[in-house]
Amino acid sequence: MAARPRFTSRATVLVLVLCSLVAILAYPTRQFVSQRAEISAQRAKADHSRQQVEQLRREKARWQDPEYVKAQARSRLHYAVPGETPYIAVEPAGPAAQPSAPSAPAAPASSGSSAKAAKPWYTSIWDSVDAADSVALAPATPRPLPPSPVGDPTPHDH
Repeated sequence: MAARPRFTSRATVLVLVLCSLVAILAYPTRQFVSQRAEISAQRAKADHSRQQVEQLRREKARWQDPEYVKAQARSRLHYAVPGETPYIAVEPAGPAAQPSAPSAPAAPASSGSSAKAAKPWYTSIWDSVDAADSVALAPATPRPLPPSPVGDPTPHDH
């Protein structure tokens, strides 16, 4: 008996048909999978947007309450009710006031003009007041008072 070939013509045709089916279905399958992933991403984005809308609706409802508006004005803008005396605690600044605090790295000299432009106008005004105050608080040598006469008949305002 003669040896049979390993692949018959039927098997060869069957393998070619299967390979062509895989080649034909590969691209649509890849498109289907990528579209499903895109749909899933869009659903997640829509859910996130819905959550943001709900959060903004709740915040809008809070701003409709006059008591909430008053509380925000008091905390954010430092407003006070008539008859109240508002106080703002300011931490002392400068190297003499905070010796144990680590010093921040000094800004480069070339960014001086850009740093001034980045600061709000009221910060530069406050910095100038602080600078003027530090010059005024420089230690002065006390001057002795002139001797007063013992029997001075002129009245003094005390």
